[in-house]
Amino acid sequence: MAERRVVSLIASSTEIACALGLEDSLVGRSHECDYPNGILSLPVLTKPKMDPSKSSAAIDADVKSLLSQALSIYEVDSIKLKELAPDVILTQIQCEVCAVSREDVERALGDWIGARPDIVSLEPNRLVDIWEDVRRVAKACGIAEKGEELVASLDARIAAIRKKTESLPRPTVACIEWIEPLMAAGNWIPELVDAAGGINLFGKVGLHSPWMTLDDLVEKDPDIIVILPCGFDIKRTRSEMPALETKEAWKGMRAVNEGRVFVTDGNQYFNRPGPRVVESLEIFTEIIHPDVFAPNHHRVGWEPL
Repeated sequence: MAERRVVSLIASSTEIACALGLEDSLVGRSHECDYPNGILSLPVLTKPKMDPSKSSAAIDADVKSLLSQALSIYEVDSIKLKELAPDVILTQIQCEVCAVSREDVERALGDWIGARPDIVSLEPNRLVDIWEDVRRVAKACGIAEKGEELVASLDARIAAIRKKTESLPRPTVACIEWIEPLMAAGNWIPELVDAAGGINLFGKVGLHSPWMTLDDLVEKDPDIIVILPCGFDIKRTRSEMPALETKEAWKGMRAVNEGRVFVTDGNQYFNRPGPRVVESLEIFTEIIHPDVFAPNHHRVGWEPL
């Protein structure tokens, strides 16, 4: 099969493509695709309809308003997309809030003339789904064998970490994916916490992240709290923390008083279901078992609050 021209409209699929050796095949990206650095010069084909610099509460309100009107959260530049003439478009159907969806892409293609590109829709809900997405991208680009090799490598790294943590004490862990209003982390995050040697308190494997209340958090009183907001880096996450830190109930929790609350780069790691999900697991191990795992991702992927 001849080399295919690929457009990736989600950050995780861009990372998958690059991990498969397809960086030179990429001809376009989304506004959120920012890793690895080599893809930053690619044309940007998407933009959000809301202002991502607003507060957590304001972003939540804007998103809910758009969804209530049956409107998409993102815009796709259909003219530029057609000019790039991709053979493959990578998108997702897992979350209409998190990234450009297949429906957005179909709408942008509209009256496409000639052979339509293959639309590869990723749907990662669990770790095994992420591996299937790797295979799906590899197959669509004619390198199925490389997909199998990458999956085997990533899976082996996770298995090695799980083996190291299986005999360790298991503290309780609460993972916060949105600050205002509060949301716990679901999907693959509970699996990562388990593999890292912790007991996940909120969110279910393979299910979307659930809303929660501060009272829920106080009632469980976790040993460790990990803040990993979708789309936020460490600095941005810190700027949002007063929404919790000013509340008396927050101040009374054990993790807060024992200095076991951690802020992370949720944007680069935990919220991207691609190859760096293994690095996300490593971050969890460093937070949950600092006496066993070296802080290799400290100040890059995580910091104590």
